Order: sequence, then C-alpha cells, then structure tokens
Amino acid sequence: MSRYRMIALDMDGTMLTEEKTISAETRAAILAAEDAGIKVVFATGRGIQNALPYAVELGLTSPLVTVNGGEVWKAPGELLERHPMQADEVRRMHQLAIQYDTWYWAYSVGDVFNKETWDGVGDIDARTWLKFGYYTENLEVLGTIRQQLESWDLFEITNSHPCNIEMNPKGVNKASGLRRLCELYGFDMSQVIAMGDSLNDVSMIREAGLGVAMGNAQDEVKKLADTVTLTNEEHGVARIIREYALGGNAGI
Repeated sequence: MSRYRMIALDMDGTMLTEEKTISAETRAAILAAEDAGIKVVFATGRGIQNALPYAVELGLTSPLVTVNGGEVWKAPGELLERHPMQADEVRRMHQLAIQYDTWYWAYSVGDVFNKETWDGVGDIDARTWLKFGYYTENLEVLGTIRQQLESWDLFEITNSHPCNIEMNPKGVNKASGLRRLCELYGFDMSQVIAMGDSLNDVSMIREAGLGVAMGNAQDEVKKLADTVTLTNEEHGVARIIREYALGGNAGI
C-alpha cells in the first residue's frame, strides 16, 4: 500500500495543460490513484466556480482547497471552512491598483470581479471577500506594490505567475487548507504529495511529505521542492502519481 494518502494538485500550470485541459495521461493517473484509495485534492488559487467543472469532469467527490486556502471544501458543495478578508483591506488594495494603474481582480463568495467589471461590486462592505490580486508586466511597479503590501503586515502574499501577486489573510494558504483536511481524515502531512509551479504552491510543497515542482515551475519553487517532475505539457503529474503514489517508488 502506498505511504501517501492524499495528492494535492495545483491546477493551472500543473494538472492542466496550457489549453486548460486535462490530458488523457493525467486523467488516467488521477483516476487510478482514486481507485487505489488515495484522495486527489485540487489545491488552487481559483475560486470554486472555476475549479468545480474539472472535478465534475473527472467524477471526483473529494475535497478541494480553493482561492489559495481561502475556502476548504469537504466535497463539492460541502464547505468546511472559509477565511474572509476585511472589506477595508479590499478597499485599500483596490485604491493601490488604481494608483499604479494595474490590472486587478478579486474573489468574493459567489463572484469574481476585475478592472473591467469592478463597477458591478456595489457596496464593498456587503460582500464576503476571499482574495485580491494584481497583474502587471512592469516588474518595478509590481515590486513597489508588493513592498507597500508587505509594510501593512496583513496578508499572505504569493503569486500564480511571475507578473502577478495574490493576497489572502495572513496564515491562510494552500498548506493551511491541506492541514485542515489532514485533521479531518486523520492523515499526517507526511502522507501528502503536493505538486505545483508557482509561489502560491510553496507552502504546501514545503510541508508535504513529497513536495513536487513542475518542470515549468518558477525557479524558486524548484529550489524548495523535494523533486522536479516533467512539465504540465509532458504529463508531469501523471509521472509522479505513477512513480510515487502507485507503487513505482516508495520514496525519494
């Protein structure tokens, strides 16, 4: 029997191809892991509305960690816990986006808004906010925004792409979501395989029993991982599942 009881998968740049599809090889490996009694968990920066269709496609009823740990789902449609941001914090972050004229987006419960749709937010205080993000290819501006956010000392600051930064409440990340699921099911983080490609995956990669960076991962993620697999286009997730979760290799 595998030493691993749970596989946590980032979605974009990890489980999904660049066309945002699940390859046949990856699909087969995920379903084989499920058949072997291993829980396959999406651990993503996406909101539930953007992650759930892929769980439905695969026929999974396993837990999900969404918006970088802002929500933890026991199963699709069954919320376990939620970690909202303060409306005043969202207001301040929005003002910063306007000041530096960047693209921005924010998840609230049930909705996602961005620079083009922000007028639809209405009363900021009336919504439950989960995550805020900025995108700009001007890395100097991005760095300046990050410095200001760090000075507030309010957020977990990560990214899902070298040109963005994402904010959740301090202490809320993919690892915190997975720890909650481990508590629920009586697993230990040493029994988890975690795979990802960006800085919002670092927390779970560092805490998991096997932390895996994709071949297309950011360099910092590769340095912190236990091992590096193939890229998302080369079915790197399937390779790790076959070698480590399904008996091909008991350890590193």
